[in-house]
Amino acid sequence: MMHVLVLGAGQLARMMSLAGAPLNIKISAFDVRSENIVHPLTLEVLGQGLDNAIEQADVITAEFEHIPHDVLESCEKSGKFLPSTDAIKAGGDRRIEKQLLDNAEVKNANYAVINSKQDFQAAIESVGIPMVLKSALGGYDGKGQWRLKSVDQVDTIWEEMAQCIAESNNQAIVAEEFVPFQREVSLVGARNRQGDLAIYPLAENVHTNGVLTLSTAIDEPELQAQAAQMFTAVAESLDYVGVLALEFFDVNGQLLVNEIAPRVHNSGHWTQQGADTCQFENHLRAVCDMPLGTTEAVRATSMVNILGQDQVPMQVHQLAGCHVHWYGKEKRAGRKMGHINVSAANRAELKLQLLKLADLLDEEAFPALKPAAQAL
Repeated sequence: MMHVLVLGAGQLARMMSLAGAPLNIKISAFDVRSENIVHPLTLEVLGQGLDNAIEQADVITAEFEHIPHDVLESCEKSGKFLPSTDAIKAGGDRRIEKQLLDNAEVKNANYAVINSKQDFQAAIESVGIPMVLKSALGGYDGKGQWRLKSVDQVDTIWEEMAQCIAESNNQAIVAEEFVPFQREVSLVGARNRQGDLAIYPLAENVHTNGVLTLSTAIDEPELQAQAAQMFTAVAESLDYVGVLALEFFDVNGQLLVNEIAPRVHNSGHWTQQGADTCQFENHLRAVCDMPLGTTEAVRATSMVNILGQDQVPMQVHQLAGCHVHWYGKEKRAGRKMGHINVSAANRAELKLQLLKLADLLDEEAFPALKPAAQAL
């Protein structure tokens, strides 16, 4: 039995554990906050200490990017860590991420790094207004982000950014040009130790207040080829092993990379019901040096995030092609508590099923679902 240690004890480690069981792959999770080794499903404490966790594992991987560098270094020294510490650091620091994209010659938005108000003024000159500003470290789901639309906002936004910079060691702000995109799409794929690639269909994503609401697999060959070329460039530049996600802006049929995620990804959850091999299984196959599974979409599928709710109406379980995945978390406003995968024979039927689902769910809790489904 292969033993994989996951850095992080959240829902992604949980779903890796579920995918690994049929392959006889044992998963344990290292909670970087408590330094406990826990069972990823029950959260039962199995042991303590990073050194102990490393010693017990055959392979070490990660479910999130914001891992303390001393933890990463210890795992790297073991020779067991995949994809690589460089990949994880790139996913957790927008400065490193931007440099990686430039080095891989992958298109992304024009940007500047801000450490001072003088840098901010220089960024306004070089990047232009409007601009989007994001903290280099941390910040996700709409947090640690600002939008500068006019010069009269400069002083107010600078005060908030200066506080953000001061609160965290090695923090900075990355300014990006505002991109007038038509939609957001993402690509999830896997690369193994031999350099073989298995790439899933693109997903079209709808966000509400910076948080993913709906992700739907799409079949658009020209855009798929463009995204796959960029995915390959990034994965090969990192000598990547595991599942990697790239998020894009679609600007009139031309893709710009918005972010990379060196891990299994929220927009890839649709693969659990919609693909021949889900992203969680393929990540484990890659890091455990197994052949990659087929990434072909087997039916039209969408994923709906459940935010801040710990139950759904029982009728949801009666809806054909509907599968609810809970994360076992304590209820909290805005928290990702689970997701619902909805599948159908084709896109037209999928739209109808999503509209039925929207009618069953609380509109206040799922405000964007019905309009997003209607737009399919």
